Amino acid sequence: MTEIMTAPPQNHRGAAASAVSSRLEVVTFTLGQEEYGIDIQKVQELRGYDAVTRIANAPEYIKGVVNLRGIIVPIIDMRIKFQLGAPTYDQFTVVIVLNIGGRVVGMVVDSVSDVITLSAEQIKPAPEMGAVLDTDYLIGLGTLDERMLILVDIDKLMSSDEMGLIEKVI
Repeated sequence: MTEIMTAPPQNHRGAAASAVSSRLEVVTFTLGQEEYGIDIQKVQELRGYDAVTRIANAPEYIKGVVNLRGIIVPIIDMRIKFQLGAPTYDQFTVVIVLNIGGRVVGMVVDSVSDVITLSAEQIKPAPEMGAVLDTDYLIGLGTLDERMLILVDIDKLMSSDEMGLIEKVI
């Protein structure tokens, strides 16, 4: 894998945290025609997509594993996971390496756009869709000018029974 960018170390804001807690800093990425966002504090690094070692009998969305500096990291293709059509891998394809509850997981996305900060006013609750769409893994929808971001609760998604990749995060 080719390393693209390493996220800065997480800062511990201490007393200033309460003043900033109404803001959410997200890494934005695309899957198909939609733009998504996840909490930047969960991102360890961004890497170019490279070959993975397939695991027999793994679900289709688990592309395989890679050896990342001595750590075996499962790689999940989010386009397959969210049933957004057949994935294509090109020079824009990115693996977002996440650190969730001490477990390292990689997720393949079509591209990474940028890092943005959303205020509480810019985050709207996800609409209730009943049985049509499971919104348990959504924080809400972020609005930024003409853009709408689907904000994913990556902790809940990766620790879901269906994914089974990490222990439940409290």
